[in-house]
Amino acid sequence: MGVRSWFEGWPVYRQLTGTDPLGRGAAAKSDGSRALTARTDTADSMARSVCPYCAVGCGQRVFVKDGQVSQIEGDPDSPISRGRLCPKGSASKSLVTSPLRQTTVRYRRPYGTEWEDLDLDTALNMIADRVLAARDETWEDVDAEGRPLNRTLGISSLGGATLDNEENYLIKKLFTAMGALQIENQARI
Repeated sequence: MGVRSWFEGWPVYRQLTGTDPLGRGAAAKSDGSRALTARTDTADSMARSVCPYCAVGCGQRVFVKDGQVSQIEGDPDSPISRGRLCPKGSASKSLVTSPLRQTTVRYRRPYGTEWEDLDLDTALNMIADRVLAARDETWEDVDAEGRPLNRTLGISSLGGATLDNEENYLIKKLFTAMGALQIENQARI
């Protein structure tokens, strides 16, 4: 590289002699920065989602490359957040991709001291068995005066802040069909 080409490659020279006198555009770019691309440009697909933290419901764009989440950013089409995310929402990629994230069902037996991994089918069957047992043990057909009740007080539901209307509707229908009365949602707003 000669002195002339080195000098012409200098950002200040490009700024003073080019069309970018403030040095905020082409004059400030180096060969390295010209070669950079956004992580979202190389994604295979993009899915829209809702931030998992609070009940505001900020929209997110989840970018996927090679079957893995590569970037999560605010969704500019969201009427709620208009592309903005709080610090927790901005860092939600680490929630999904952290090497410390549990990806298996963990179970500790009663009076046990160690956790063990269970396959999903076993865990779901255990939950179903316990729900049915609690329902059977606490089922009330009628009250003391013979009026029909058809309910159980042994099962309840407390929904989280990030459940959307459709999920809340389905949870309410499921628990009502099982005879539960205590069905709440903790929305923090």
